[in-house]
Amino acid sequence: MNPANTDNQASEKNLEAMRHFSETYAKRTGTYFCVDPSVTAVVIEGLAKHKDDLGSPLCPCRHYEDKKAEVSAAFWNCPCVPMRERKECHCMLFLTSDNDFAGQQQEISLEEIIAVRESMA
Repeated sequence: MNPANTDNQASEKNLEAMRHFSETYAKRTGTYFCVDPSVTAVVIEGLAKHKDDLGSPLCPCRHYEDKKAEVSAAFWNCPCVPMRERKECHCMLFLTSDNDFAGQQQEISLEEIIAVRESMA
């Protein structure tokens, strides 16, 4: 298993924490993961990496001039304000059932996430 911040990968501790959070949040909000599980895996990995580096799961699908300032502002910390207020997820992690890219899954295994990570290495 890899330690945190190695080769730009998240620690397994935060990867598992973000996986669990994502599943729980999808079920609670009635949203679904992307029909392409690699999208889900990459976003969860990005959230976990930001949690490692910044202490907070900052949205990984946006560009920030100052990530630490963005974490403090909390607007883009997952779940971000657009997701909480309007169920709009820029990352395509949490999709409403009417979204063309929504799958039927609200779960993803740690093994699936790691397999996607390794396929991209």
